[in-house]
Amino acid sequence: SPVRSHCIPSALRRILASFRPCFTRPGFTHFVALVTGWILLPGRHTVSRVIQAAPGPKRHFASRYRFLARGRWCVDAVGQMLFRLLLRWLPGEIVAIVDDTLCHKGGPHLFGAGMHHDASRSAYGWGGRARRVFSFGHQWVLLSVRVPCPWNPDRGWALPILFRLYRNRKLSPKAEYQKRSELAAALLDVLTGWLPEDRRLHLTGDREYACQTVVRTLPDEVDFTGPMPMDAALFKRPGRSRPKGRPRRKGQRLPNPRRNAAHKRRGWCRISATLYGEPVKLLGWSRVCLWYTVARSRPVRVVVTKDPKGRAKPRAYFCTDPTRSVEEILQTYAQRWDLEVAIRNAKQMLGLEDPQNGFWRRKHGRRSDTRRPGPHPRGRRGEQAVKHTVPLIFVAYALTFVWYLRHGNWKRDVAEAKRLAPWYAHKREPAFADMLAALRRDLWAARLSQDPDASAHSQKLARILP
Repeated sequence: SPVRSHCIPSALRRILASFRPCFTRPGFTHFVALVTGWILLPGRHTVSRVIQAAPGPKRHFASRYRFLARGRWCVDAVGQMLFRLLLRWLPGEIVAIVDDTLCHKGGPHLFGAGMHHDASRSAYGWGGRARRVFSFGHQWVLLSVRVPCPWNPDRGWALPILFRLYRNRKLSPKAEYQKRSELAAALLDVLTGWLPEDRRLHLTGDREYACQTVVRTLPDEVDFTGPMPMDAALFKRPGRSRPKGRPRRKGQRLPNPRRNAAHKRRGWCRISATLYGEPVKLLGWSRVCLWYTVARSRPVRVVVTKDPKGRAKPRAYFCTDPTRSVEEILQTYAQRWDLEVAIRNAKQMLGLEDPQNGFWRRKHGRRSDTRRPGPHPRGRRGEQAVKHTVPLIFVAYALTFVWYLRHGNWKRDVAEAKRLAPWYAHKREPAFADMLAALRRDLWAARLSQDPDASAHSQKLARILP
């Protein structure tokens, strides 16, 4: 088994061994090889290049491809094992973040690919003209847990543990179609089943997931924080029930957040909070009421904020835990950005968009069918490969962080990064690039120590590893 191979350091071998119950014996061999190959490989991360970079005994390349395309391992079981590894660093109330991302792809024959709204390339009219851009690729709904940083309690890292591939309505069979919010609700139901009895869960997401599909189905041990539209219909909580007839479900209608924001004497208070790593001063107003359309009879705390200098438009937020303060609600929602950082790191450093699972070209001499525009995959070819590869990449991302929490030396890595790049005088914390470089050095040092030609110079080589 490659987990016993001396080419993999013992610290990483112990972490990888936790995933053994999720696979068969040969499947675990392929899992270890692909995960370590994904971590070691610089540049473009295609599956063929990852196979070349994998340490340990070499296997036929077709067996690695079969592991992705036909392996009978469950992605949720791997996510559950990853969640158990992270529990020791998670607080009593676990913050979960839900969002979706678009992985750009090329080729009309890829399973599950289609045209989706590309938020990173669209403009929303802030300082320019609004435009919506659509791009071709796979869209994934991700559910992550936020792990606080030991070196900075105000910061955290979002580590995705549950994944679902979204297929748009036109391309998926009618019986299989699910909205992104329905996929998010299904992922939340899975994560709630893993929670220990002494832990609570606090979910946050953007406007697409702050909807009735997600919020109405929340169990009692789960709360939600998210944005609220400015025209939301708010109601007082019902008072005494009537002597006859059905009990009241909602009380008197209240002004919506837009009317409250326009009211200058609404009892605004000054708020000082740290949002996105920067101290921010705002004017805030809050009230406990019912948002019956979304949360039904569950009371929510509504927060309306304004910029004292008038540079930003008023915004509204809500939280299903009425006991939270305004500052806590804003800071919890700002933590949603940690998942965006994780997606950016996975795309830029681990090649999240590089694999072309199930790519198929027409036979030589056969003309393309020009009468069918748009994507047309070859049946369900590549379906399992697509659904296995992206979770495997995020597992490699999370394992890098787990290894660094256990065995990394962040003070040394920050000092070394500042020595090599003295213009980063403000650097105080390690980035994911520093964690990945530290794990790669450890893997390369273990590989060099086993090479007979390099054993005499292993210490010198280890010193100059990038």
